[in-house]
Order: sequence, then structure tokens, then C-alpha cells
Amino acid sequence: MNPAFVLSPAELSPLEVDRIVEMALAEDLAAGDVTTRTVVPPDALARGTFSAREPMVLAGLSVAARVFARVDPRVTFTARVADGTLLPRGAVVAAIEGPAHGVLTGERSALNLLQRMCGVATLTRRFVDALPPGSRARITDTRKTNPGLRALDRYAVRAGGGHNHRNDLSSAVLIKDNHVAVCGGVRPAIERARRAAPHTMRIECEVQSLDELDEALSAGVDVLMLDNFDDAQTVEALRRIRSLAHAPIVEVSGGITLERAPTLAAMGVDVLSVGALTHGARAVDIGLDLEVTGSWDGATP
Repeated sequence: MNPAFVLSPAELSPLEVDRIVEMALAEDLAAGDVTTRTVVPPDALARGTFSAREPMVLAGLSVAARVFARVDPRVTFTARVADGTLLPRGAVVAAIEGPAHGVLTGERSALNLLQRMCGVATLTRRFVDALPPGSRARITDTRKTNPGLRALDRYAVRAGGGHNHRNDLSSAVLIKDNHVAVCGGVRPAIERARRAAPHTMRIECEVQSLDELDEALSAGVDVLMLDNFDDAQTVEALRRIRSLAHAPIVEVSGGITLERAPTLAAMGVDVLSVGALTHGARAVDIGLDLEVTGSWDGATP
């Protein structure tokens, strides 16, 4: 993917952002910021820049900005690049200016959220870039997100060029192995879902063998998830699926790595769902360097 590629992912819900920011600040500021309160003069002003200390894909600037707005509305946070941008090491991400107390108090919460989101976006972009040119395959996330942070994780996946799977248990019918076990088989599970689910909702079923695949196909499933199939099994599954007049969407899951992703995409699968995008992403390194610019005299800085 071109380094200059800039994505405009669907916006985050302001209500979700506020909820997460409030949670982060409540955790970090239960009794206030004793270090800033005792060390930094109350009228000190500061300014600084957030910089990428390693190559990364940017995601989450609006979340970081909201942290500082919540701590002190007088703090000005100015984005220098857009979410979805691939940045080299040393690139300036944003500038900040205002009362030093507000900047220092919000620094860690803002960086925690921003660094995680950029980590998810960066790993997602690596998977997207690993796909062969012209591939129709999608890289998607899963529900393996940090509790309470799903909205941010999913946004970061979009910023990295990926797609989202179902958001929650009410978003789609996805019959997994334990559903099959409790229901007594693939076919009865699909048939029960077909009778009860809204007509607007697709029915997806996970299969773990070629026998289960045939059972799901005969039941008329809309989306097939091939779980932990090896390459030979995937090729055979696709042969059987593509022979049908109305073939279901084919998703593969289970331990998909950067090395294997291009092979699966070249086979012709439609979706590669990768839990590691969110549960295995490493927070990237972003630094905030500050300098004192004077004292606040009572007017808005």
C-alpha cells in the first residue's frame, strides 16, 4: 500500500469516546494528580509535540484530543496528520499548548489510548499490505477486543485498512462449534437459526471438517467460516463451494499469520478474520516533549 495512502474511516461515536475517556480518567485520577499539583506552578503554561518514535499507522487523534478537553478545556490539541496515515519515525503527530497542569494530567491517559489504537492500525496495515495485488479478500477483526475498548479497537482496524466483523452478539448469527455441539449438529443449528432470525440477517456457520462443510452447504448457509483448515483442506473446501450455483461467502479463521495470509487470499477466500489484530497488537511508541512557555495571567492562554 502506498505510504501516502490516507484513509477516512467511519467516525467514532462521540458518546462512545466520552464513555471511554471518562473511564480512563477515573482510573488515573481517582484522587487527582499529586505530582503535578505539588511540583508544577499552577499558572505555568506549556507547549509541545507528539512524535512517532517508530514507523506507524495513525489512529485515535480525536480520542487523545478528547482526553485533554475533558481535563482542561483551555488546552489546545492540534492534529498535524490524519488518521490512517502511514508515518515514518520522527513524524510530528500533533501539537499541544495550554496550562501545564492540564497537559501533564492528561498525558498518560491520552498516550495509552493513542498508542494502543496506533498499534492496532499498524498491525492491520501489515496484514492488508501482505495480500496479493488485486486480491478481493478482506482482513477483518474479531470480538477479541479489550473489554470496554471495542469501539476504539474497531475504529483502529478501519484506520489500518481492515474491516470489522460483527460488533456484538446481536449483530449477526454466527454458529460456532459449541453451538453445534449443544444443538446436535450443523444442520439443525442452521435450520433453527433460519426459522428464528430476521430475514435481513445472514447466517454464518463455523465448520471444522469437510463433513461439516458439506452439511452446512446442504442446509443453505449464507457464510461459511473454515476454522483451522490447513491449505489442502482449504483448497478442497473451495472446490466444493465454488461448484455451487449460489456459493456462500467464505471466511477463514484460526491462527492466521502474516506469512500465511497471502497464500489464503490467493486461493480465493473472501474474508480472513484475524483475532491478533486486536488481542495481539503491540502499543507503538509515541513521545510527548514539552517546554514551558510562560505563566497564565488569568486570561485564556
